[in-house]
Amino acid sequence: MKARKGIMKIFPKHLFWDMDYSKLSLKRDKDIIIPRALYATTKDTFQEDIAKLERLYSKQEILTCLRNTKERISNKTCVMIAEAYNVEPFYRYAI
Repeated sequence: MKARKGIMKIFPKHLFWDMDYSKLSLKRDKDIIIPRALYATTKDTFQEDIAKLERLYSKQEILTCLRNTKERISNKTCVMIAEAYNVEPFYRYAI
């Protein structure tokens, strides 16, 4: 229960508009939480947004999830992640 309340305090509800926000689990739903937390990130907000995720997940979990997600994450976000973690850039959409 604490994890669910934590999610509700960390991430804005509008990121999870299509689901019951109160039933999210940090462990079970990381494939939803990680990309949604970065869905609206910008160059200006990226450091704050990624810091929130890193308090909950490892860098490897974040990378793996973003590389495999079906969520609509921009290529710009993927490049920012790759640069932050010093890995080869990856893209969600063909460029």
